[in-house]
Amino acid sequence: MDPCPFVRVLVGNLALRMPVAPPAAGAGAGVHPSTSPCYCKIRLGKMPVQSVPAPLVVSDGGEQTPASGALAAAFHLSKADLEWFNGKPSLFSSRGEASLKVSVYAGRKGSACGVSSGRLLGKATIALDLKGAEAKPAVLHSGWISIGKRSGKGSTAATELSLTVRAEPDPRFVFEFDGEPECSPQVLQVRGSMKQPMFTCKFGCRSNSDLRRPGMQPERDAASAKERKGWSVTVHDLKGSAVAMASMVTPFVPSPGTDRVSRSNPGAWLILRPAGDGSWEPWARLECWRERGGAGASDSLGYHFALLVPGADHAVALADSSIPSSNGGKFAIDLTAAQPLSRGGTPGCSPRGSGDLSNWPLGNYRGFVMSAAVQGEGRCSKPTVEVGVAHIGCAEDAAAFVALAAAVDLSMDACRLFSHRLRKELSHLQADLLR
Repeated sequence: MDPCPFVRVLVGNLALRMPVAPPAAGAGAGVHPSTSPCYCKIRLGKMPVQSVPAPLVVSDGGEQTPASGALAAAFHLSKADLEWFNGKPSLFSSRGEASLKVSVYAGRKGSACGVSSGRLLGKATIALDLKGAEAKPAVLHSGWISIGKRSGKGSTAATELSLTVRAEPDPRFVFEFDGEPECSPQVLQVRGSMKQPMFTCKFGCRSNSDLRRPGMQPERDAASAKERKGWSVTVHDLKGSAVAMASMVTPFVPSPGTDRVSRSNPGAWLILRPAGDGSWEPWARLECWRERGGAGASDSLGYHFALLVPGADHAVALADSSIPSSNGGKFAIDLTAAQPLSRGGTPGCSPRGSGDLSNWPLGNYRGFVMSAAVQGEGRCSKPTVEVGVAHIGCAEDAAAFVALAAAVDLSMDACRLFSHRLRKELSHLQADLLR
């Protein structure tokens, strides 16, 4: 399997240095001109803006170096993104250079009536040379830059921002379903314009008779109709061997008095891998529910993903977020933000950044792990899966992430409001399930 080139641009070690106002006669020490919290909006090219806090450092006239701190923002660039940045500029395009734009605000993040609530302190633009970033890491910027006007007449002090920007290769394997998971599709490996079969999926739906214990009588009440259960997806390699499975182990049912799956009672999947003796071994657990949208916002699919540690009585949480139900989005396991960024721009593998994993609570999982792009509810969805090369040692590793992506996609349907019908591909299965 050959990976696709990706590059991630990491921004960290943020610090804001503002001059101290000189003390007035009879007053004590100087007063910092901003007692409000500050934050930055960071944008790279066409990518979505990321907003992060900016710690304040009081300027006393001496040179100051901000302590090594947490990662502030991460941008993931595909080969197409890199080609766009490195392309020839034109009259109607800013192609030819990558620019990191940083705007610094005083006040709390948020908006009122669609208008940002912060007061703009200053802006800065940093040109980034991304040529060669696919091959080797590079620090693109490290140090202080001026972002604002002088503090007063005759003053030489100005508001300054410190940040570190680093680019590094982040190759990934890319897989694409050629159909909806419930239609038992093939899964193709993608590299550029080339696509080749890698796995096949087999969707299954256990009936009521399969799920009942021996001796139980069938229940045909209203409650049994209001549940979605028994779904599974088995991933096979091209030889026909089962190499991974996603199995719905907790039914998706509405909370009492509602037509929605709530966070307090989520549906759940187990992601299983072959144990070697013909049986299955649980690898991870995915819980999903329907998040109620706020004012003017649509509902979303909430999810919690955790690894099951063999021989331990606890799970290791790797992801907890949501995907818009109407438009869809990306399920992601990205641990980059959990790692500190050194002054040289290198994210450490452990909390101390030493490369020693003995104290790293997430084991061998670090940096970008995987993502799965899924469509919104009621839409034809053919998930695209990206997995970091560091997390695939064999085809079975890739199959486990493919099974996880299928479970996420199917959860979008399983968490659909119970007052709405399932898509036709699933509705007849639900009817068969209740027989």
